[in-house]
Amino acid sequence: MVTRCRALNMFRQDIIPITMFTLTAGLLSGCAHQKPPLYHWGEYENLVYDMYVNPGKADPGTQVVELSEDIQQASAEGQRVPPGVHAHLGYMYYIQGNPDEARHEFLIERELFPESKVFIDGMLQRLQNE
Repeated sequence: MVTRCRALNMFRQDIIPITMFTLTAGLLSGCAHQKPPLYHWGEYENLVYDMYVNPGKADPGTQVVELSEDIQQASAEGQRVPPGVHAHLGYMYYIQGNPDEARHEFLIERELFPESKVFIDGMLQRLQNE
């Protein structure tokens, strides 16, 4: 009986550290395997934030340049831009007085994100009425 208890205690002493090591290694390896981001956000969030919180800091000209660069970089890296980037870029073109480029960007947004169709069609309608 005594030998059996000793064997059980030795088993417990050996199995607990091994189990803890295995669990820790499994958790850490799960963290190491992350999915790549779904979208290339670039400066989009910062530009929108600055536009509303710090008016004048992100003027339309700056936004057109930054967003165009982000779109080119995303394309070069084989990534997509998030919903709203082309619509926002179209709006910046509109503010600058360039309705043809605005229309072009709105159409790209609608093509890439069909769920934005109602919103984009409204923007296109307003653009046409001017």
